[in-house]
Amino acid sequence: MDTNKLAENLLQALGGKGNIVSAVNCMTRLRIHVKNDADVREKDLKAHEEVLAVTRPLKGYLEIVLGPGTARRCMDALKALGIPTAQAAVDKEAVISPEEDLGQNRFRRALRRMCRTFGAVFAPLIPGIVAAGLCAGFAAIIPQLVPDYENSPAWTVVYQFLTGINATFMTCITAWAGYRAAEHFGGTPILGGMLGMFTNLDQVNAIAKAIGWYNDAQPLNAILRTGRGGVLAVLIGVWFMCRLEKWIRKRLPDSLDTVLSPLATLVLTLIPYLLVVMPVIGLLSTGLCSLMERVALSPWPAVRMLAGYIGAALFLPMVAAGMHHGLIALYTVQLETIGYVTLYPALAMAGAGQVGTAFALALLMKKDGTPRMRKAVSGALPAGILGVGEPLIYGVMLPLGKPLIPACLGAGVGGAFVMLMEVASTTWGPSGLPGVFVMTAGPQGAFLSMVWYLTGWVISVAAAFLLTRLMISREYIARIAAQKG
Repeated sequence: MDTNKLAENLLQALGGKGNIVSAVNCMTRLRIHVKNDADVREKDLKAHEEVLAVTRPLKGYLEIVLGPGTARRCMDALKALGIPTAQAAVDKEAVISPEEDLGQNRFRRALRRMCRTFGAVFAPLIPGIVAAGLCAGFAAIIPQLVPDYENSPAWTVVYQFLTGINATFMTCITAWAGYRAAEHFGGTPILGGMLGMFTNLDQVNAIAKAIGWYNDAQPLNAILRTGRGGVLAVLIGVWFMCRLEKWIRKRLPDSLDTVLSPLATLVLTLIPYLLVVMPVIGLLSTGLCSLMERVALSPWPAVRMLAGYIGAALFLPMVAAGMHHGLIALYTVQLETIGYVTLYPALAMAGAGQVGTAFALALLMKKDGTPRMRKAVSGALPAGILGVGEPLIYGVMLPLGKPLIPACLGAGVGGAFVMLMEVASTTWGPSGLPGVFVMTAGPQGAFLSMVWYLTGWVISVAAAFLLTRLMISREYIARIAAQKG
């Protein structure tokens, strides 16, 4: 269906233009904030073949899974129809539905909100994260292929070009995160960006030395130093800043608001941010990173394998529950602290597990599946191979149910291998076969890290394929086909 027509049809099923508060898209889905849930016709939404799934995690909030490319084009069509774009649907003002409130304890609700916050803040940054990580990955390969590249002007230019692109993001990651966090929390974005940028200035070291909190012998162990706490500290600092800004603006007359509010907000935030937030979150981040290193780079192979298996096997259920965004904090802590990520390569095997299961299902469905089931698998497989797993999980695994089990178990086998071989990545985001170009870090070196990642991906596909053939029968597929008509 034409994207413009699809957008119009979705708009009608959502209760019309007047029922939409805001809409925004990520790589594979539309996130819609509606005024009245009762006006949404969910069956009509799911009736479109382009719609892989519809989830409703919060009251007044829908996520429509469309797949890569389609989600962006559909959002462009909605903009042309006058639908406002915003992150309001996942802001703290979103209301927990009565069903969620009764079915979840306070800790689980808080955890889900925190994960959604990470997702909302970092989702617009993903293109930059991916571009920077890929450039870092390609740059890491150059010394392996051309050991004397520094003596070649051409290779030197290419290397500096790639590392420069990576530096444009990584040098200012706290500023980007601060800007986005302020947008999310309803504050002034530029103030959030300034707070994030201040985190990485040399002035922080000067302040730490002046108050006796700097460690000249071991700067990384200083109570306060440049970059201490990283992105996690920035998110907490910006959350406090936005609340303070709203409080100040309510009490200042309009004639002074423009001049005094930004100054007062920034100064009054930076004092506790430097003296409390950065040291405390820095201590927590250091401990968290140390724990991850002890597990992912443990001298005992069995520990690494167990961690890799559990992480990869549980990742698909976390995606289905919307909890995977919380892992961004772990990725970021490692990337800022040691320069690479050890957890992500193992979790990327979850997508390979889905691919292996999908291949097995495609064979089983040749005779016993419905045309729509076969189309769902064949349409989602290429995206899965390229590292976009949501079409498979929402269009195939969750609707069929049981195949999710062998996909998870097969993913765990590859995750155990990848963690055993100490594969590390320069970023997170790219997975599947394209992910090989960011798996260029860690103690094994760029080339071996890439080889072991690719080997683990093949192992996951093969294991999931075999487990699916053992656990899923033709009778099961025929029964599901009969139920779906």
